Amino acid sequence: MAEENSSKEISSSPGGLFWLTAGTMLAALIAIYLWVPTEKNEGIVQRIMYFHIPCAWLAFFAFFIVFVSSILFLWKKEREWDIYAHCSAEIGVVFCSLVLVTGPIWARPIWGVWWVWDARLTSTLVLWLIYIAYLMLRGQTEAESTRARYAAVVGIVGFLDIPLIHFSVLWWRTFHPKPKVISAEGLGQGMDPSMLATLCISLAAFTLLYCLLMGRRVALERTKDEIDRLKREKLYSS
Repeated sequence: MAEENSSKEISSSPGGLFWLTAGTMLAALIAIYLWVPTEKNEGIVQRIMYFHIPCAWLAFFAFFIVFVSSILFLWKKEREWDIYAHCSAEIGVVFCSLVLVTGPIWARPIWGVWWVWDARLTSTLVLWLIYIAYLMLRGQTEAESTRARYAAVVGIVGFLDIPLIHFSVLWWRTFHPKPKVISAEGLGQGMDPSMLATLCISLAAFTLLYCLLMGRRVALERTKDEIDRLKREKLYSS
């Protein structure tokens, strides 16, 4: 029965969250390509900011969920928290990969190179490698309880790199520009109001996308657990 319910949850027709996400994404695309002005110094390539920053935010948020869920799993030993950590890590790796792709595309016309071993770029690459290792650990360790515990530790330790990424442009001299959205001068003081509004719409769209992907991925993992349980019951009863 649980398997049937989980399957229905996964295969059901798009719900309100799907349409809300689609509508917000459409609004973001319209604002990015039809409304917001072109930045006078960087030109049209600056528009990639409206994808790059939300991808970074989403990766950091996803890894924060891994961090919290891993702590709760080690504390309560409940499978549900392990599911949340695993699923959020997968989503975080996808969007961290997009950060590492969109960043060089934006940087090439501005800096003249695709990549520099800048403090923020390097620490972001380290973050990506940590969570790639996290997913590899989950795939290679056989014992589920041991795998989950080891992965939880990696998920917690990996998150400690995120404050380093955030403050790296303030602590060291770097190629990467300093924060404009949240800065000492105030919220969005270094940006045109229309640019800030467009970025906020894009951030909302990507956050909704995370919620949508997370719901689907968690449902898949629960279904997998139910199938494994039924297989064990059948094996023991035969």
